Amino acid sequence: MATLLIEKKPKYERIINILAIAIPVAVAVLLGIRQKINLGEWTKVLPHVIGVINSLTAILLLAGFYLIKNKNLKAHRQTMTTAFILGAVFLVCYILYHVSNESTPFGGQGMIRPIYYFLLISHILLSIVVVWFVLRAVYFGYTNQILQHRKAVKWALPIWLYVSISGVLVYLMISPYYI
Repeated sequence: MATLLIEKKPKYERIINILAIAIPVAVAVLLGIRQKINLGEWTKVLPHVIGVINSLTAILLLAGFYLIKNKNLKAHRQTMTTAFILGAVFLVCYILYHVSNESTPFGGQGMIRPIYYFLLISHILLSIVVVWFVLRAVYFGYTNQILQHRKAVKWALPIWLYVSISGVLVYLMISPYYI
């Protein structure tokens, strides 16, 4: 009789996998709450803050790429850490806005409408996917597992950059319709 061997994944893999599922699920649950929580009028500025965060994140990602290509590891690490922290701040702002405000409908007409929805849907789907790659890239970077870091970044960078830039574009396209 054959013995079934179950390979144990390292602890970091389990934690990253759990977080990569838990974060999008938690966001979806929070966004699914029909009853909005009154956090005050200050939350009305959050879409603008989010637009700035996405812009800064895209700039930091490009700067981090430039810095590592020029072998400036210390500046690269600081830049990418800042981008990661901005990602966390973005997530908090995004949740605070959406649990306290109704969604803003897009008012554009004509050809711009399918373009907007393509950007929005691809942005949302890829923002879910990128969590796993970013968590791995950060973990491998901080533990100096450079080969694994490069493998994770091969996917994390282009997806994260697209998510950041498409987030800015979606914001610019819908911003005229905020109340």
